[in-house]
Amino acid sequence: MKQATVREHDEGERRWFFGGGLQTWLATEDETDGQFLIFEDYLEGGKTTPLHHHPDTDETFIMLDGDIRLHIDGEDRTLGAGGIAVIPRGVPHAFLVTTPTARMLCLHTPGNSEAFFRGASEPTTQDGPSGPVDFERVRQSAERTHAIEILGPPPF
Repeated sequence: MKQATVREHDEGERRWFFGGGLQTWLATEDETDGQFLIFEDYLEGGKTTPLHHHPDTDETFIMLDGDIRLHIDGEDRTLGAGGIAVIPRGVPHAFLVTTPTARMLCLHTPGNSEAFFRGASEPTTQDGPSGPVDFERVRQSAERTHAIEILGPPPF
């Protein structure tokens, strides 16, 4: 029988994502029996993602602070604090942080993308959203795990 997972905000595993951003992992694939992966993403203004999709995972963003510009299936929308975006698997999307910083919860269902995020990040003790960016490592993890397909450059 699985154990309950109870974690305070500062108790999650902290990882620097090489696409930019400090992730605090709140519940892992193993802890949720593969049902989901959820982490807080603390991002710096100007951080952007390439156009991509997740072939086998729905991705949900819940904005806690700041704003992002979302590009979903060819359309742009702004998402601010308190907003939510649910992006079904296979739908092309990207985002750009448009405020000095932003914080959001990222929920992946099912929780089959953890290997990608682990391969494209490393443990850290830092507190802020800035650090080394290495898109080659992100690309390699995407190719190795097939959890994300990079479709092109940022559309912004």
